[in-house]
Amino acid sequence: MENKINLTINGKEVTGRPGMTILEVARDNGIDIPTLCYIQDLPPIGACRLCVVEVEGSRTLVGSCHTPVAEGMAIQTHSPKVIATRKVLVELMLASHPDACLICDKANICELRRIAADLEIGLPRFRTRKHYFPVEDENTDMVRDMSKCVQCRRCVIACKSKGDEPLFGMAYRGFDSKVIHGYDQPLGSEACEDCDACIDICPSGALRKPRRAGEERAAKALIIKG
Repeated sequence: MENKINLTINGKEVTGRPGMTILEVARDNGIDIPTLCYIQDLPPIGACRLCVVEVEGSRTLVGSCHTPVAEGMAIQTHSPKVIATRKVLVELMLASHPDACLICDKANICELRRIAADLEIGLPRFRTRKHYFPVEDENTDMVRDMSKCVQCRRCVIACKSKGDEPLFGMAYRGFDSKVIHGYDQPLGSEACEDCDACIDICPSGALRKPRRAGEERAAKALIIKG
């Protein structure tokens, strides 16, 4: 008989299995915890910190994506302290993000924008420098706009998981931290083999497939007419 771990999430008694994380148990029970860096079935990254929860007895909030469940745990996923922390984290991301949602390819499916809406965040309270980088569009399989990168590191972990030489890595510190290709070189014409793994999981508009002007609108028009 499989061992079960008994715990409570938001006052509800639930069970998990040894080795499961708080995030996995929560999602198995229909409890939504926002994430930007988490990729199911891949090792947790713990970079965005949006998945923090309150665990009874812990002095600090813990990342639910990498914290294993334990017998008798009492967890709050949406307490005032948790919500306040998530709001600050998202506002800091938005403060350094370009104001280009209206013309961004991922505007209506951007995960950062959806999480901000769920948290009822309007204009960020903080003012900081914004990241601006030239758009890299020489590659025939991928366009990279690092100005829109939220440093979730999904592309880094997804590329490493394929077992080949990873395309991306992290470099620098603090405000200057960024996802880099090679020795911080532009994404050249031969850099990617068109697996689309990183494009499919990018939560913002930092990575996308190349397209001609009007191509996406034309495709949508055909869908509407059909």
